[in-house]
Amino acid sequence: MPQSDMLKFVTVGRAMPEKRTADDRRDDFGEIYREYAAEKAAEQSSRCSQCGVPYCQTHCPLHNNIPDWLRLTAEGRLEEAYEISQATNTFPEICGRICPQDRLCEGNCVIEQSGHGTVTIGAVEKYITDTAWENGWVKPVVPARERPESVGVIGAGPGGLAAADMLRRAGCKVTVYDRHDRAGGLLTYGIPGFKLEKDVVMRRNDQLVDGGVELRLNCNVGEDITFQQIRETHDAVLIATGVYKSRDLGGPGAGLSGIVRAIDYLTASNRIGFGDSVAEYDSGELNAAGKRVVVIGGGDTAMDCVRTAIRQGATSVKCLYRRDRANMPGSQREVENAEEEGVEFVWLAAPKGFTGDDGVAGVRVARMRLGAPDASGRQVPEEIDGADYTEDAELVIKALGFEPEELPALWNEPALEVTRWGTIRADFRTKQTSIPGVYAVGDIVRGASLVVWAIRDGRDAAEQILDRFDAASAAVAAE
Repeated sequence: MPQSDMLKFVTVGRAMPEKRTADDRRDDFGEIYREYAAEKAAEQSSRCSQCGVPYCQTHCPLHNNIPDWLRLTAEGRLEEAYEISQATNTFPEICGRICPQDRLCEGNCVIEQSGHGTVTIGAVEKYITDTAWENGWVKPVVPARERPESVGVIGAGPGGLAAADMLRRAGCKVTVYDRHDRAGGLLTYGIPGFKLEKDVVMRRNDQLVDGGVELRLNCNVGEDITFQQIRETHDAVLIATGVYKSRDLGGPGAGLSGIVRAIDYLTASNRIGFGDSVAEYDSGELNAAGKRVVVIGGGDTAMDCVRTAIRQGATSVKCLYRRDRANMPGSQREVENAEEEGVEFVWLAAPKGFTGDDGVAGVRVARMRLGAPDASGRQVPEEIDGADYTEDAELVIKALGFEPEELPALWNEPALEVTRWGTIRADFRTKQTSIPGVYAVGDIVRGASLVVWAIRDGRDAAEQILDRFDAASAAVAAE
């Protein structure tokens, strides 16, 4: 296809894959967007303007070669499109599903800025890789040669697995340690199936295992094995634990039963999806069925909780957020999906306490207004005196974000330096911590962030570790 045939954004409108109706999708945890047909994927890819300075690529944390694989898709060269996509991204089919494209690649598309509607980059990325799996183009991890070095990765989330993939392809022996019984971290237990069906994650896990990566699951570092033992076992160690300590709420009644953490609630729901037995779900503690549900928070985790509660059969679902719609951190696309499914958003509302005797019966809500901007430039929410009211609820889910666990104390490793926020202190370029040969990536360094940034960090750390191994080998050879 000549490049001139790519500039179809003037004559071809933007079209997302068909979205299942709200009534249909409320009844299950299947993904809500259907797959593109080949012709539609090619048509939407052909809308790309092939601009000389591709802002979509610049604003992608992985700097994916987006214009290249869009053009290849438009030309029907899907296997080549997949190879280009996979070259910079360990999990393109996952990013195509869960990345906030409206804030990254699609939000910075040149034709979006000119008013023609962005290229549907995420949907095409998902289509390319799903097609690659269907046709057997996704190859097993097969190193060109085996290396003598061994790397221990702590944490089987997206950052740790991205690093493990690259290190194993380079021939290193890789062991991944994780406290859960399945690898994937938040991809497995944090993100609901309606955004990311779990077989998509499991087949990547299987690919790593088939390629020789060892997964040590149900292994809690600091309890089942010491951090020092891991360091003694491997030539390098990568910490990619993520952040799982939930921010809490105070106020009267904060200890009542029926007030739960988002991570516990989402994990239980995902386990049920796997067919596991979950006592807290069966007892109703982590089950929204038949209950009035209030979710507190305005990020993507809150969106996951409200949409999960709808699918579990809640009587009503309300989301309280202390700022307005324009200032919420969660994806606007997710808010729209939630509203379609029956979620009610209560803007400029903050919890002051909780009512109830044996269990929570309501949330005491303060009405807010936005005041002067703070040092970050965001307007500060201020309480409106005398405007309190009570929101009825039998289940309250706290989705207020996550903080790092105190790893130096948990692992009995005081030499592991942390920042004043509790995140691990690591060099921006090398990813190395205060301990030689120990690296750290992802949310445990950045704070709670995006999956795509964890993948980027994991890949960068793998390169740094390999460079260190090569330099050591060269030094030995020179002696």
